[in-house]
Order: sequence, then C-alpha cells, then structure tokens
Amino acid sequence: MNWLLDRLPPWADRWHYIGVLALCLVLTSPLEWAFGARVYRRPGATMKTLVAVLVPFVATDGWAVRRGLWSYSQQHVVRVTLFGTLPLEEVLFFVVIPLCALLTFSAVTAMLDHGPRGHLPRDRKVD
Repeated sequence: MNWLLDRLPPWADRWHYIGVLALCLVLTSPLEWAFGARVYRRPGATMKTLVAVLVPFVATDGWAVRRGLWSYSQQHVVRVTLFGTLPLEEVLFFVVIPLCALLTFSAVTAMLDHGPRGHLPRDRKVD
C-alpha cells in the first residue's frame, strides 16, 4: 500500500484523515435504513449521545494540546482549527466515530430483537 501512497501528490496527505472518516460514514449510514437502526430518526437522542462524547473528549484534547502533551502534524491535517487548538479532523473524529458505533450497535440490536427491517424472526415469539 505504501507504493500507492508514495505516488500521491504532497497535498493529498492532508486529506487522509478526513477521507477515512467519510468512508466510515459511507459504510455505516446504510445501517439506518437496511437494518432499522433508527439513529437518524431520533435526532434528540443522537445529539445527546454525541454531545456526551464530544464535550469531554474535545476539552481533554484541547487541554493536552495547550499543555504541550501532544500535538498534530501540520503535514497530516487540513490546517483548519476549531476551539483554538484542535484540527478539524480531530473534532470530526469525536462526532463520526461515535455516530458509526451508535449506528452499528443499533442495527445489531434491531436485528437481534426483530430481524432485518423490523420483522420478527420465525423462531422468535412475541411476549
């Protein structure tokens, strides 16, 4: 795979992180409709979950960057910062990955409870 990455123009290296996040969304978004995850159909609950992750992790990351405990290579980010210190990709990570996890968990739960698209499996009885 390195042979492919070595052939990319220098500016493309900045877009890898955002590309991976976009791919995560593309791959998990169909779970909403295909398996009845019902994450996007409950925006209030989804936002509460995302805020519960976003706030402490962005605060911790921002604190660590300001203290010099870690940093981000300007070569590997798009150079847009939020909250004064964090790269756009880092903040997006704390939105995208929990959203993908929530979609996956909800889809698996829906399938175990009711099968694909909300149908009860034949061998399962309704209580």
